[in-house]
Amino acid sequence: MTVIVFTLIVLFGSYFAGLLGSLTGLGGGVVIIPLLTLALNVDIHYAIGASLVSVIATSSGSAATFVKEGITNMRLGMFLEIATTIGALTGAMLATHIPTHYIAILFGVILIFSALISLKNKVAYTVKEKTYLGEKLRLDGVYPTADGPVTYGIDNISGGFFMMVFAGIISGLLGIGSGALKVIAMDTIMRVPFKVSTTTSNFMIGVTASASAVVYLQRGYISPGLSMPVVIGVLFGAITGSKILVNTTSSKWLRYTFALVVSFLAIQMINNGIKGVL
Repeated sequence: MTVIVFTLIVLFGSYFAGLLGSLTGLGGGVVIIPLLTLALNVDIHYAIGASLVSVIATSSGSAATFVKEGITNMRLGMFLEIATTIGALTGAMLATHIPTHYIAILFGVILIFSALISLKNKVAYTVKEKTYLGEKLRLDGVYPTADGPVTYGIDNISGGFFMMVFAGIISGLLGIGSGALKVIAMDTIMRVPFKVSTTTSNFMIGVTASASAVVYLQRGYISPGLSMPVVIGVLFGAITGSKILVNTTSSKWLRYTFALVVSFLAIQMINNGIKGVL
């Protein structure tokens, strides 16, 4: 395979990954890494490095819009970034010492978990009561809706913080945004309204990925020739996905499509990991 053909395959594959990731809100890394490792036989460490760079690019591009609209809770995001950054650095350092077939198996398990989370219907939690810790840290906020501003409080901050440490470890270890784990931390544990949790998570993952990427860069696992088509493809795929999402009345079929694709990739990753192929 020539370099041009390889680059084109990576470019179009990354576009598809960014499209699916944008439509489901779980990011394109869950498709990019299996694509590179299973289809193109790229070493999983280099695949993770390229995925982290794409996560930084997509987060930086889309987060600015949500911040401008006033949906993102920046104080909450910066507070939880402490946890995700600690976790990401830990995960990235572990990844350079753990055998690749174990990483592949873990990645497959996380993919299946992500697929299940994507099928779960979102519940619009709104905690009206302000907590002591939330008031002290000034994490409570307001977000705009069609019916006017909605005030919300933040519940179980300590539980959400520790879940974010775990999400950061998985992000650094596997090179993904850990969207499924952030959903649990913010939506389920902290009872953050899902519009706020989604946009705040998007704001956070760029910083988390940057912390992990530093370790991968020092280890020589970020290849410019591989990262460039991945970043371009994911960015354009994410833009297309956001436009489709705006004009789509129902997202159920999108979630089922994502779950099927990811489940298939997960089985392949686990199978190859058990066989020691990766």
